[in-house]
Amino acid sequence: MRRAEIESQNQNLLKRQREFRIAADVVAGAWMAFPEIQAIAVIGSVAKALWKEVPRFREFRREHIEVWHECSDLDLGVWIDSQDRLGELRRAQDRALREAYEAGASPGGIVGQQVDAFLFEPGSDRYLGRLCHYSRCPKDKPDCFVPGCGAIPFNKHVPLFKPYPDLLASAEYAMLYRRGIGRLRSALDLPTVAP
Repeated sequence: MRRAEIESQNQNLLKRQREFRIAADVVAGAWMAFPEIQAIAVIGSVAKALWKEVPRFREFRREHIEVWHECSDLDLGVWIDSQDRLGELRRAQDRALREAYEAGASPGGIVGQQVDAFLFEPGSDRYLGRLCHYSRCPKDKPDCFVPGCGAIPFNKHVPLFKPYPDLLASAEYAMLYRRGIGRLRSALDLPTVAP
């Protein structure tokens, strides 16, 4: 494999992380208008400086060539006082992402299905569920038949999911918004790697 192909792959992976970070800012901006939202943070690999690994891509895996980690979605931690308007949150997210793309402000075309919003109780950090991507609840999809899913409309339950201990490890330095303070930082300011 040529060095130029490896470098091209690395640049694409860095670009993808940046696109997810732009989407994080867009979504946080839309959700700040909801008084029940107490805080929003980027969590997962989008919040971290990328690291090298042998990827899932066959041509790189076969030759054991390391490239930057692939960010496949945007994980957000959302501390929320009330889950009464989760459907409205989902619609605000989707609308903001669509409008940012149409305006050329979000070049990657990130859509709502690529955002995974983990819901937490303020103060205790108790995991409450995830924001559902479907347009109605229940949607009569296999996901909707998981016990407890939809008991609170648009609160998705993932079977056997238990938050791993360091799920919120990046939340302190990757906190984008706090109620009463406002926007703390842009996701674009989070640590990255030198291109």
